[in-house]
Amino acid sequence: MAFRYLDQIATQDNIQQFLDLVDLAAGSGQSASNAFLLSHRLRSSSPMRLCERILGSDPDASALISNRTLIPPYDVAALRRLPRGSLGHTFVTVLDTLGYDINFYPGPSFFNDLETDADYINYRVFATHDLHHVLSGFSLDPFGEVGVISISVGQFNHPGLGFIDLMSLMMNWLRNDTPEAEATTHAEQLKTASYTFRMIHHGLEIAAEASPLFPINWHDRMEQNLEDLRAELGIQPVKEGPWSWYSHPEIMAALAGSEG
Repeated sequence: MAFRYLDQIATQDNIQQFLDLVDLAAGSGQSASNAFLLSHRLRSSSPMRLCERILGSDPDASALISNRTLIPPYDVAALRRLPRGSLGHTFVTVLDTLGYDINFYPGPSFFNDLETDADYINYRVFATHDLHHVLSGFSLDPFGEVGVISISVGQFNHPGLGFIDLMSLMMNWLRNDTPEAEATTHAEQLKTASYTFRMIHHGLEIAAEASPLFPINWHDRMEQNLEDLRAELGIQPVKEGPWSWYSHPEIMAALAGSEG
């Protein structure tokens, strides 16, 4: 019977490895380090090989990977001096308001000093992740996280973020016992599989419509007006709903009151 195939893949070692990855994915909402480690664990996986193939077909992305082009730390003071409405000024204001470290991502040493193409891809993905939040409008909390990571999944099949998408959908499907129609608060809706599916779908739509984001030199774009940049890249940002940082009153007040 065809079910015999399951005996070949459902070995004790394979199941334990899968459960280890599930634990990391489940904890990624509480600690970003889980997402870093999950992606690092998948550096030699088949999905990563596909990710490398997709990015390798883009000359600009391929050059960055081959050259192991580093991303300098973001200069917070310099970004604050940029004009209001620019990518850089918005970026630092949003993260300052939330109390986030703009340079939160691991350095090359975490990713084996960028020994392989996969290591470099993981390094660059996390070094630019919060910029994707600012560009897309997805909030920097559980309401918007699945949406923004789906952009990288949609554009180049990043395995670590793809695994988080799948596990978020599965875990919400397994643990939710309230029909979405009866979920009266945003917090209750967040726990439903249908909410997760909508956010994944929205992120994949943005990915399909946008220009490739992986190879962009964001440091050269920090002075550019954010809305102009979005138009250039084909990004229709999320500006309404709890899954958008535009719905965060403190962020909007900080953007309105800050001076470049």
